[in-house]
Amino acid sequence: MGALLKFSNLMDRISTWIGKYVIWLILASTLISSINALVRKIFNTGSNAYLEVQWYLFAASFLIAAGYTLLNNEHVKIDVVYSRFSKPTQIKIDIFGFAVFLLPLCLAILWYGIPFFYKGLMSGEVSSNAGGLIRWPVYAMLPLGFGLLLLQGVSELIKRVAFLKGLIEDPTVKKVDKTAEEELAEAIRKLAETKAR
Repeated sequence: MGALLKFSNLMDRISTWIGKYVIWLILASTLISSINALVRKIFNTGSNAYLEVQWYLFAASFLIAAGYTLLNNEHVKIDVVYSRFSKPTQIKIDIFGFAVFLLPLCLAILWYGIPFFYKGLMSGEVSSNAGGLIRWPVYAMLPLGFGLLLLQGVSELIKRVAFLKGLIEDPTVKKVDKTAEEELAEAIRKLAETKAR
């Protein structure tokens, strides 16, 4: 079990690193969207390439960050029902969900997504929109995102089994004291205090 926990820790570090940087794709998508809107309004012209690249970036941010979201236990659950069970029962539900639903779904999407991406890459498929972009980069996000989600799902499965065996603390407890919003508010407050001096 020690080797599996080492793999789990490595995957958690990778997912954390990815989550820390993938958020910039949302900023890039937002900036491109804003610039495209301004150019359309001011100059009465635009490009489908700008629309498509913002879609690509937005899709990439969600697909690539899916493992990070799972790591932070932020995926949608039916908490009204789930929270009524004891902690061991909750962990067993998670194990069942990972083993029966998440991992097979990820494997199925990889099974079909890799050839789909490869076909788009080899054919050089381009968007049917005038001035559209090549499609294979966005097709690559499917196997990449679900591959990362699969690895993080395995990590979460390992941690939950280890918890039931008494080898680690509860993996569902958040290790961060503050939410991202609280940290941002605190940083803004500190910045405002620094400027006021």
